[in-house]
This record gives sequence, C-alpha cells and structure tokens, in this order.
Amino acid sequence: MDTEGTLAPETPDEAREEYDELVPAAKVAVREAAKAMEFDREEYGERVTREVIETVRDALFASLLRVHVGTSEEFEEWLDSHPEYESDVAGSENVERVVWHPVPFAGEGGVAVAATFHEEREAALGTLRRRAFGRVYREHVSTGDDGENGTVEDGGDGTDADGLEDEREGDDEQSGTDDREA
Repeated sequence: MDTEGTLAPETPDEAREEYDELVPAAKVAVREAAKAMEFDREEYGERVTREVIETVRDALFASLLRVHVGTSEEFEEWLDSHPEYESDVAGSENVERVVWHPVPFAGEGGVAVAATFHEEREAALGTLRRRAFGRVYREHVSTGDDGENGTVEDGGDGTDADGLEDEREGDDEQSGTDDREA
C-alpha cells in the first residue's frame, strides 16, 4: 500500500481553511492559462468569471487529497482496523486494486470514499478525488452566492479580477518580453 497527496482534513472547518488557502493558487493558474491563450483585456473580462476560478479551486483541492492505493485485501484490512468508517466504493468488486480517501467527519463515524481499478491507476485516482470532493467536501467548502468562505473577487491577497488583468498587461508592456521565456 502507498499513499499520495497532502490534504486530509480532520474537520469541516479544516477543510474550509484548506480550500480557502487555494484562492491565490487558483487565480494564478487561471491567469497563466489566460496568458497562454493570449486573452486580451476584453476577452479576459468576459470569459474569466468567478465560476471559472472556483472550478479551478475545486480541482486543485481535489487533486491534493491524500489517497491510499492498495489491493482489495489491504483496503479490507484498513476497513477492519477502522470499523467506525462506512465504505463508499465505486467500481467492480472483481478487481484487485483500490484507491481510497478517508473522511473522518462524514457520515456517522467517517466515510472511506473508494474506487476500484485494474490497470489505470491515474484514472482511478482522478475518479476517486472527484467523487470525494463531490460527495463529501463540496457541501462543507462551497462559498455559495454570499462568498463567505473566501471570495474570488477578494481572495484575501488584495487582488481582484481587474488586478489580475492589470498584472498581465504590466508584464507585457513594461518588460517588452513574455515572462514565460525566462
């Protein structure tokens, strides 16, 4: 059995904190993608919405979840040693490998969200992380319309959508070069 990923929130509050900390990274990822696609100010303003940045933040959070990878037997042993967890498995029972992510605050005493796989480890990891986010974390970290858990417009770093646009424009106009070449 091996483990990969870094996020393993123990409580809903810890999940929200981890999620909120990803706002700056999501904004940078979106800004760099828009720069690579050569969006001008108008196109950036039209296409880079709050929803786009939140989607990137959701994907970043899910991609960082700590996941165990092992055999079906190892998963069963893990469940036996954690009897308080209920199992939520997607996939066939007739395959030998399982990826799982335990969420201690979900359900009655925790939920082990899992997916089975035969050969496609990376696909199983992606499936599991999306399932864990959608089935457990989304309801605890979602900002909703009121933007309470860290808004995209004010990601806690003093920038907003226009600030991102101005920053890109400044790179091109002031230096005369594209910073991707550096």
